[in-house]
Amino acid sequence: QVQLVESGGGLVQAGGSLRLSCAGSGRTFNSYDMGWFRQAPGKEREFVSAISWRGQSTYYSDSAKGRFTISRDNAKKMVYLQMNSLKPDDTAVYYCAATLKRRDLNRLVGYDYWGQGTQVTVSS
Repeated sequence: QVQLVESGGGLVQAGGSLRLSCAGSGRTFNSYDMGWFRQAPGKEREFVSAISWRGQSTYYSDSAKGRFTISRDNAKKMVYLQMNSLKPDDTAVYYCAATLKRRDLNRLVGYDYWGQGTQVTVSS
């Protein structure tokens, strides 16, 4: 089992940057593929980015491609989401998720464990 705690959210102006962090726990954390999702008010939770357990493969939504970068440090049991050129449409609660399923990394059903989320607000 793994526990996830997100941090790094906040209020930023459009065009600014934020780096989200996800701290993992558990003996086998380094075996998990990891993902970031977000949920804006009144909308469904949506995929943002994912990274394979060794970090050799990364995946992005169309909206994140070219602006966001996912990375991980398995020695520290951390996953990061660097977000640049932020837009008001990026405003949402961002969630970190973990899975051993090795599939459906861009889908909610692909993940077994979720953090509590961190709020990102981008002002225009």
